[in-house]
Amino acid sequence: MNKVGFGLFLSAVLMMAGTAVKAQQHASVKGLWKMSVETSVGSGSPEFDLKHVDATTLSGTYKGQLGESAVKGTIKGNKIHLEFEIGGNLIEYDGTVDGDSMKGSVKLGSMGEGTFTGARKKS
Repeated sequence: MNKVGFGLFLSAVLMMAGTAVKAQQHASVKGLWKMSVETSVGSGSPEFDLKHVDATTLSGTYKGQLGESAVKGTIKGNKIHLEFEIGGNLIEYDGTVDGDSMKGSVKLGSMGEGTFTGARKKS
């Protein structure tokens, strides 16, 4: 391989490596989030206080119409999953994060399903 060909090859490899690093960045969701939940049986406005345990693992608390509970979850890129248990029901939020907002679907165990939107409260 001549010097020009090797230079082009090396440039292409470095560009792909840079793209791979960017693709592995995860959204930051640390803070207090006010949610708006809509289901077939009603609506609610719970709050989540979220913290990053590491790059992809989350912990926090839920406070809302269902009570209070410890929350665990994951963030992978901009995809978020939160879950907690109340009254024997596993509650799961799955959605996407875009800066200080998120949206997605919620499963309320045996109580039903719905959608949610959320906004991070300013400190």
